Order: sequence, then structure tokens, then C-alpha cells
Amino acid sequence: MHGRGLVLGVALVLVGLALGAFFVTREARPPTEAATLTVAAALGGSESTEGYERASEPREFRFPEDHGPHPGFRTEWWYWTGNLTTADGRAFGYQLTMFRNALAPGEAQRPSGWGSRQIYMAHFALSDIGAGRFHAFERFSRDALGLAGAQVEPFFHVWLQDWEARATRGGVFPMKLTARGDNGATLELELEEGKPPVLQGERGLSQKSAERGNASYYYSLTRMPSRGTVTVDGRAHAVTGTSWMDREWSTSALGQGQVGWDWFALQLSDGSELMYYQLRREDGSADPFSAGSFVPPQGAPVRIQRDALRLEVLDTWQSPRGNTKYPARWRLSVPQVRLELEITPAQADQELPVSVRYWEGAVRVRGSRAGQPVTGQGYVELTGYGDAPEPTR
Repeated sequence: MHGRGLVLGVALVLVGLALGAFFVTREARPPTEAATLTVAAALGGSESTEGYERASEPREFRFPEDHGPHPGFRTEWWYWTGNLTTADGRAFGYQLTMFRNALAPGEAQRPSGWGSRQIYMAHFALSDIGAGRFHAFERFSRDALGLAGAQVEPFFHVWLQDWEARATRGGVFPMKLTARGDNGATLELELEEGKPPVLQGERGLSQKSAERGNASYYYSLTRMPSRGTVTVDGRAHAVTGTSWMDREWSTSALGQGQVGWDWFALQLSDGSELMYYQLRREDGSADPFSAGSFVPPQGAPVRIQRDALRLEVLDTWQSPRGNTKYPARWRLSVPQVRLELEITPAQADQELPVSVRYWEGAVRVRGSRAGQPVTGQGYVELTGYGDAPEPTR
């Protein structure tokens, strides 16, 4: 969904469940601290959707308006990932995500400037691939007194304190991403639009289960030229590369029996891209509503249904924090577009030990398309592995 890909919408629901009417603003927990919330905690469907809009049928997307907020829906996210390199070949990956969650429909009926029914959560992560280090941070804030928010007029801006995505010359593009962790790890990156938005699912309606309205509105910007600066260990590095932006808004949680997902956002050397999210069920099988899209170098995107794709796990990695075991290498085949890929993490440990523990990190790709060799890079997100039941064999 993320967020990019299959996004971390469940995290927004968890924030609402955990915080209720209490709002906090904080940066990430230390990397060795155990996460306190689970993906499974958000799958019960106990919260009412009454009063919220729902994604029930395809709609007309309007840009630049749809880059901005959709407050009638319960959850929403802006999700950026990317792979960057320095002139001498040092590699970095990054993730910056802004989540909005409504604790109740409508506007807060309070005279106080603190009154708000919207809470924002942000995740920022840097993979320093050359050094084999991973930096992850988390923040929360209410949408009040300018602490957090989103807008598209008079210019695009999404922010949580000084973590932000902001148009640099009015409008939307180019946009600048800025985030700084408490250990000094910093991202300052300018992104161009690149390819036009790709509407995922059925004209932007991404159905997650058979229930009507259990879906999101979802589009992606799949290849955004990027340049800027990454700072780690007190040293600034000029970088260039490509980014991926995922946008989703919805009201419903995952369907009954769905425990997590594997999301792939891949940029290939021939100018094509692939997004695929595999929803996982309690028995470890792929849910029929898993889906994706292939974006050729030129021309219209191709929808990919679950039965048109094969995904095989070739290796696993066990986290030193709680011993969660994640997939760590994959073989992915899409005969529909003559694509055969092997996908490998750029470094093993890219687990975010935040409120909802999950693995998300830079990957490397090699394989073939239409019989010609391709390489590539991208991002993979893996959720629900730490709290899902053991699959039956």
C-alpha cells in the first residue's frame, strides 16, 4: 500500500488506538528499545467508520489538489523512499513518511488553539549502506498551533515540526524534503516530479478485501530525480539519485484474516518501474487482493493481479530485537510483462524499532525483461512479522 506501495496505514490506526485524546510530540525511541504496539492490534475493526468518507468507487483525481490533505477520510499518508549515491559511489537509502490520523470525524468543537481531532506521526530513516549503519526516528504531534499539518495552497507543504516536504518555488514541484534525527543524521533533498502520477488499482481505487469501502485511493510518483545532502557522523555528503512517492487516503483497516504485507517499489535500469504489494493471511498465504502495477519506460501502466505474479522467498534475516524473522531475498516473476527479478536487501538490518515495528529498506535488483538483462534498485516494506501467528505448513 505505502506508503509507499502498500503503505503503513495501519500505523495511523494504532496511533489513534494508543493515544486516544492524548497528544504527544516526541522523537524516536532508542534503537534497542522494544516496540510497544503491533500491527495485529489494529486489525480487529472495532472502530466505527460512521461520519467518515470511504473509498468505495473510482473517482476523478485532480492535481495539484490531490497532493494535499483529504480530511474527510480517517487516515492519510505521504510516503517517500529513495536510493542516493555520492560522486565517489557511497550509497544511501532513505525513508520519510508523514501520516495523518483523525480521532473523530469533523472539526474539533473547542475554542482552544490546542483543539484538534487530527494527529500526525512521522518516520525518518537513513540507510548508510557503505558503513552498514541504519538510523531510524519517529515523531508525533497534534495538528494544532502550527506543530503539524498539510496544505496544497498557496503552496504544497506537509510537516511535523521541522520535518517537512515543501514546494521550493510555489505550486508543488520541485519539493524539498528536510529531516534531522536526534543523533545528527540529516536529509535535505530536492525532488522533481519525474514521470506523471500512476493511479494504482482500478483508476486509483485500491481494493484491499471484498468488503465495499475496504479500500484506499492510491497513486504513486515512481521515478523522481533527486539531489541534495545527507549528513551522517557530522559529515555532509552531496548526493543524487531517484525517489518514489506514494500517496494513499482511506478509512477502513485491513480485512479479516490479513496480518501484514510485503510491499515492493522497484526502479529498473531500462526506465521501467514495478510496484507490488502482497497481503499476507494468517496461514502465511498471499491474499487474493494482493496487486500491483508495471510502469514501462513510455506508455500506460499495466495492472498486475495476484495470479499473474509469482513471489518466492529465497532467504531470511532474524532481527536481534525480539528475534523476528523477515524475508531477506526474493525471486519475483511477472510473465505478463516478461519480467524475472532477484531482489536483495542493500544491507540486512533495516528494521525500524518504532511504535509499530517493521522492516523497510533499500534493495538491489538484477534480472531480465523481455530477455534483456536489467539491474535496478528500490525499497521493500515488510509488516506484521513480529506479531502475526506462525503460518501453518
